[in-house]
Amino acid sequence: MSLFLTDACKRWLGSLVIASIESALAQTDAHCPEPSASLSDEERASVTTELGSFVTLKILDMLRGCIGSIIGVEPLYKNVWRMARQAAFSDPRFAPLSKNEWPRCSAEISVLSKPTVCPDLKAIEIGKHGLILQYGGRSGVFLPQVPIEQGWNLSQYLDHLCLKAGVPVGSYKKEGAVLYYYDATVFPVER
Repeated sequence: MSLFLTDACKRWLGSLVIASIESALAQTDAHCPEPSASLSDEERASVTTELGSFVTLKILDMLRGCIGSIIGVEPLYKNVWRMARQAAFSDPRFAPLSKNEWPRCSAEISVLSKPTVCPDLKAIEIGKHGLILQYGGRSGVFLPQVPIEQGWNLSQYLDHLCLKAGVPVGSYKKEGAVLYYYDATVFPVER
């Protein structure tokens, strides 16, 4: 089950993405700020819960960086701050984000629920559930929005998950394979 985040929480987490990336571009020694006093006690509790998150950057709807952590090992707000910097400057698929690119970037945050073992493939809902496959010492993960963006049905989703994990298609059915699912609260960063 996803964590409920109010609009105020989403705006504040979005402001962290912007501050994290802009301070790194400016090469200032900025640190992640503590939760805003404008948030209620319940909202502060939400953003300090240990949950995983992904930050996705795009330019003209083309991926420009996406880094995240599946499992929360730190407060959500600190994770979002760190993932923003990693998506911008440490995604191995891309050169570090430049000052010239930043104004053209859009950003999205995905806050992940805690993954649980998927009890049955029929329980997976396209667009609602992200998947993690672990098999043969390898793993692959997709956010819930990926199969929608790619136009995949469930079979294609599972096949591409195997490929992403670097294992043969259909490996999710093999003995020793573990398929986890989770849901995510996904929202754009307002600039």
